[in-house]
Amino acid sequence: MDDRRLLNTELPDPAASVEKIAAEFRVGFEVLEQIDRPAVTVFGSARIRPGHRSYEAARELGRRFGQSGWAVITGGGPGLMEAANRGAKEGGGLSVGFNIKLPHEQRSNAYLDIEHTFEHFYARKVCFVKPAEGFVIFPGGFGTLDELFEALTLIQTAKVLHFPVVLFDTEQWTSLLDWMREKLLREQLVSAGDVELLSVTDVVAEAVEIVIDCYAHRCAETAAPAL
Repeated sequence: MDDRRLLNTELPDPAASVEKIAAEFRVGFEVLEQIDRPAVTVFGSARIRPGHRSYEAARELGRRFGQSGWAVITGGGPGLMEAANRGAKEGGGLSVGFNIKLPHEQRSNAYLDIEHTFEHFYARKVCFVKPAEGFVIFPGGFGTLDELFEALTLIQTAKVLHFPVVLFDTEQWTSLLDWMREKLLREQLVSAGDVELLSVTDVVAEAVEIVIDCYAHRCAETAAPAL
């Protein structure tokens, strides 16, 4: 796999590897130019199927953003990614999927208006963040957690604007938030403002409102970074 070769201490051709990555970023940015409206990026598990409460919530969320004229960006795969893209299509919005080549191929879902498959996670992550006016995080595994903390780190360090990050499903996230407050905050490993970067809700309409209201009032541009 390309990532294994890149992380190897002995690269066969470093210049070619750099050129390949640069080309992937260039193509990704060209795809982003097709997104002609405000966008929200939705993260969540690929393993959750239709009928599950999280699937139906992600589908409703996508539909509400679509009805508001927004684009919905996901990882383009099955599960909660499919649900959010499906809802965006049903709501008349723009449905975007950024897939990734994996050893066990992740299929693209059937509800995408714009689709692109990346070879490297870092190029894909940049394209998740670059057009987003906010992030909604549904239950998920390592990949979802990685994407969550990537977004938080970029906001915390003022590498991107102070966009809203909404955690959906309080039961899923309460223990993590408690750990942040009781362990990280108490030991001064983060600041109080860092923890406040996160909103949490069980109500789809509230999650949508947080993101759209911030966009309408340009709050991401006026909020102070939590450094």
